[in-house]
Amino acid sequence: MFHFHVAPSGDDSWSGSVERPFATLERARSAAREAPGEAVVHLRGGTHVLTRPFELTGADSGTVYRAYGHGTSAREEVVVSGGRRIEGWRVRDGVWRAEVGDLETRQLYVEGRRAARAAVPGLPGAAAVTATGYVTDSAAPREWRDVEFVYRGVYPWTEARLGVAGISADGDSTVITMAEPGFGWAVELYNSTWAGNTSAGPGLPTAVENDASFLREPGTFVLDRSRPGDHVLLYLPLPDEDPARTRVVAPVLETLLSVAGARDVSFEGLVFADATWVRPGRPEGFPHYHGSGYYEGGGVETAFVGDDGSVTYPAHSVTIPACVTFDDVSGVVIEGCRFTRMGASGLGVSGGDGLTVRGCDFDTLSAGAIVVSGSRATTIEDNRVRRVGLEYSGSPGISVTGTRGCVIAHNEIAEVPHCGIVAGPGEGTRIVRNLTVDTMQVLADGGGVYLSGPQGDSAETGAVVRGNVIKDTRTPYNFGLYTDYGASWVTVEENVVMRADNTAVLHVGPPLENVVYRGNFWDADPLGHDDPPAGVTYEGNTTIKDERELNAATAGIQARAGLLRT
Repeated sequence: MFHFHVAPSGDDSWSGSVERPFATLERARSAAREAPGEAVVHLRGGTHVLTRPFELTGADSGTVYRAYGHGTSAREEVVVSGGRRIEGWRVRDGVWRAEVGDLETRQLYVEGRRAARAAVPGLPGAAAVTATGYVTDSAAPREWRDVEFVYRGVYPWTEARLGVAGISADGDSTVITMAEPGFGWAVELYNSTWAGNTSAGPGLPTAVENDASFLREPGTFVLDRSRPGDHVLLYLPLPDEDPARTRVVAPVLETLLSVAGARDVSFEGLVFADATWVRPGRPEGFPHYHGSGYYEGGGVETAFVGDDGSVTYPAHSVTIPACVTFDDVSGVVIEGCRFTRMGASGLGVSGGDGLTVRGCDFDTLSAGAIVVSGSRATTIEDNRVRRVGLEYSGSPGISVTGTRGCVIAHNEIAEVPHCGIVAGPGEGTRIVRNLTVDTMQVLADGGGVYLSGPQGDSAETGAVVRGNVIKDTRTPYNFGLYTDYGASWVTVEENVVMRADNTAVLHVGPPLENVVYRGNFWDADPLGHDDPPAGVTYEGNTTIKDERELNAATAGIQARAGLLRT
């Protein structure tokens, strides 16, 4: 085994020894490739700033990237960052201003704290929808520059973001023209009928973000891009912050690490931080539909709900990208790492087999923590997920689809805006002994654990949802443990669901097929438990409405759910 070292204070002309480390990950990668055997790259403490994504391929198979001292009390704190420190502030009327050239970012971090984009609720005045945007009798929007409209709850599970192309006066009215093609896509996508009421298009925005006049709450920021190439960053500080001393970082890179086609690569004890995703700020916008999926044209289809309800949905959707990606890899291990301060999803896995994510922390992410598609034998175990989906509120904590033999076990998921764990169509998924708390905090129609579509073709190849504890599913329209939309070949047993709007639901459309609910504990009866549909076996489940009695009866299940690490 060959050992190389890289440090922020190193030099690429040095040997890469512990005494004379390299300066960049690229130089360490070259040395590892040239080694006649497997190699370990030790990253010394500090912030390793990337100026471009760090890419690994099949040529890097067998290499370990490890925080120096990982696994010992001498472990050093290693941050792999795609950010840029913002300096040269000028202060005017209490607002910090910095000229940042062509900087494109949607996030800002101040001493590691996520600063929110400045926003106001909705459109002022009497506003109405037009074919190209909106009209209002308020003159206030005429002063806005480079704003973005937010549409929370277009559907109960949906939150869209769309840009503005122009704002002008028309007599006493203000005309707002929305950016295309995003607005046209939203008009095409969002059409529904429910209980005799029909809606068309995204409607009026629920919030407007990113104008200097919105800087009213300390700790918020605006990026003014109204002059191409001469962007201005504005920040309203907290009372104890000083422009000469406070560390302010804007994420610049969209991808920190990309691994494709490699085998038996490991990442141990690293912090991946400070990445963005700028596409939602472009004319295409972010016409969100469900989970991590959004629409960018290609047509819509209609789903019929009940006797008189319908909703349009994308014929094809696109997935929010991840800032750390693994494509068609095998035998990869990601252990003891942290994913934080990212403007999209944290970790994305597509294809491949045998990848393990163990003992990692995911927090302060604009989208979801882990997104897996089309892989085999992926293990997601003993990870902590919290405060994700901060910008894209439909994002689940952990999401898998099109997988075979995926195991999601002993994870703790808390403080998420929609579902905790999502499993789309796949085969042999095991969701066992996880703990979800405070899910569904923003959007509705989901659960702490959510499955949809076929999960196999027999009881042997189907999904198992066992021993999970689901607490505090927040919105007033949710099903704590939710098998939805044609889920089939699912065994749901020995789970505990408490403090949800509804513990579960058995009647959905398309209907459930070959779904077994057995030995679960609830604090309220699931909807449809007294008349299960033909495709559902409901047996041996227990409802205990008193919380103390429920906790006593399920103490063993609760003790085994959640993180393995202490």
